[in-house]
Amino acid sequence: MSRIHEALRKAAYGNSEVPKPELARTEVFSELSEDTPISGTAVAEPVEFSDLGLDALGQIIRNAREISFEPPSDALLVNPAKPGEAPAEEFRTLRTRLNQLQTTQSLRTLVVTSASPAEGKSFTAANLAISQAQLAGKRVLLADFDFRRPNVNRVFQIDCAPGLTDYLGGHATLGDIIQKVAGLNLYLMTAGGSVPNPLELLNLRECKNLIDQVRDRFDWVILDSPPLLSAADANLLASICDGTIIVVRIGATTFDAVARAIPSLSENNVLGIVVNGAHRDELYNKYSYQYGPKQEEPEDPGTSGTLYWA
Repeated sequence: MSRIHEALRKAAYGNSEVPKPELARTEVFSELSEDTPISGTAVAEPVEFSDLGLDALGQIIRNAREISFEPPSDALLVNPAKPGEAPAEEFRTLRTRLNQLQTTQSLRTLVVTSASPAEGKSFTAANLAISQAQLAGKRVLLADFDFRRPNVNRVFQIDCAPGLTDYLGGHATLGDIIQKVAGLNLYLMTAGGSVPNPLELLNLRECKNLIDQVRDRFDWVILDSPPLLSAADANLLASICDGTIIVVRIGATTFDAVARAIPSLSENNVLGIVVNGAHRDELYNKYSYQYGPKQEEPEDPGTSGTLYWA
C-alpha cells in the first residue's frame, strides 16, 4: 500500500495552498498489479417488480430513448470529436489499465466514490464511462446512485426524473429510466426524484437485482456514489459491486480523511486512488513531447488529476 500512502500524502501536504487546477488531466504512475440540484419526485402509478430475463432486458436496452450529447462547457467532459484534447488521453490510459485488469478477474461493476464531497468523483465517473464507450463493441452504463446530490443529469443536461429512485420506489419501469447517448454506446440512468430515505432504497432487494441484471448486459457498469464519510451509501454499493475507485483532491483532501474512509471498504475491493487537483506542469513536464506547444486554458475549480495505483 506504499504507493497509495505516497499519493495520499501528496494530496494532503503537497501544496502549501489549495491549487487552482486547470483542465482535468490524469496520469498513471504505477501498474495495476504485479502480474501485469435535485429534481422533484416523479408522479406515477406504482408498478410491480419482476426479474427481467436477458431477452427482455436486451429489448429494453435496444429501445432506449436517445438523447443528444451536448454537455455544458464547465462539465469538462471528454469530447469524442476531439480525441487529442485533454483529458481524453489520460482517461484512455485509465481505461486501458482497467480493461487489462478485467482480463484477469471478474470486473464489470465499478463504484466511483470519494472520501469527502467536491473531489471530482462525478467528473471521473462520467469521463471514464465516455472513454470506455468509445471502444468498438463496448456497451457502457453510467448510473447515478448519488441520490443525495445527483450530478449525471446536470452533466448531460437531461431531466433527473424519472430515474433510479423512481424505479426502486416502484413508480417507474426499467424502460422509463434508461437513456442512450447519441453517437456513443453509452447508456445513462439518472438518480431520479428526491427521497427522504436514500439508504433504505439501496438496501432493497430490487437494488441488488438491478445491478446484477445490468451487469450481464453491459461490459462496464459505472456507479457514481456519495462520498464515503458523508453517508453509508457508497459502502453498501461497494459490497455488491466488483471494484471501487476512490477520488481525492490535492490540497483539499487530508490523509486522515482517506485513512478513515478506506477501512470501511473491503481491502480487495479497492482498485486504486485518483488524485485530482494537479497543475498542468506537474503532469506534463515529462511528457510535453506528446502534445504541441502549451496553450492557455481556462481554470476549473474542481477537476484535474493524477492517477496513482497501489
